[in-house]
Amino acid sequence: MPFLTISHATAYRYRQPVSLGEHRIMVRPRESYDQRLIEASLRIDPEPADLRWLHDVFGNSVAVARFAGRTRRLEVTSRVRLEHVPLARDAIEVEDYARRFPFTYSSEDMPDLLRSIERQHHDPYRRVDAWARLFLDDGGGADTLSMLIAMTNAIRRDFTYVPRHEHGTQMPTETLERRQGTCRDYAVLMIEAARALGLAARFVSGYVYSPSRGEGRVGGGSTHAWARVFLPGSGWTEFDPTNGIVGNRGLIRVAVARDPYQVVPLSGTWFGHPGSDDGMSVAVEVTMDAAEPAETPRAAATSSS
Repeated sequence: MPFLTISHATAYRYRQPVSLGEHRIMVRPRESYDQRLIEASLRIDPEPADLRWLHDVFGNSVAVARFAGRTRRLEVTSRVRLEHVPLARDAIEVEDYARRFPFTYSSEDMPDLLRSIERQHHDPYRRVDAWARLFLDDGGGADTLSMLIAMTNAIRRDFTYVPRHEHGTQMPTETLERRQGTCRDYAVLMIEAARALGLAARFVSGYVYSPSRGEGRVGGGSTHAWARVFLPGSGWTEFDPTNGIVGNRGLIRVAVARDPYQVVPLSGTWFGHPGSDDGMSVAVEVTMDAAEPAETPRAAATSSS
């Protein structure tokens, strides 16, 4: 199991001094059985007047920073070290009743999954529905896991990955029409396709890395996005249509939500002269060590100027 060091730096520049409003920072990886946080630090410059942490409605860790005074820059740098336990495709198990699609979630799970089944994007001509049904047999059925794997691989094979640094995502119908997009666009398309079939799906924001030299990954250098689908027997299961990954191999979760707008890594406001914005830059670096660190101090989050 690899040990990873992740550096995520975001910098904003302003032509004239501005006042910074409240900023929400979502860069701390989620802790779970498959990713154990060893240490974490958060450096913010200028130093905020107040910094507090909270868990949002999805259990994501969010830092909320408030500032005083004026500045011509804002730099936020997260550095974490964690242990990652890759789970391969063949480790995914599905309960007997759900192995064959269509199926209905259990009465115990359904109330908590409903919002993740609801469609989020307007599709009056049912184009996403029609595309999703391409992965079913003539009788409208399929092996559930094989269907989702085929959908994941089809996006990777048939669509062209085009990086886009602007915030936001394309409509799923737009991605289908253009046959190109970013990792965010692909994740949203797969989520909507899964929901069109009555499956619960969520959006994931995090980081991607290559576990070995022979496994090239697309989407590095910035945050990455993929989908999670709830499968009875394995729970929330990763599907990355950008790289054709099924399972969590090479994927580090930071935040999970119903919709991409709920997991923006850094968001906030500034007040100043119009035209003061001088752009931003983002740099993400993931390095992997094969050996466990000599010491594993308790995870902490700090802020310094």
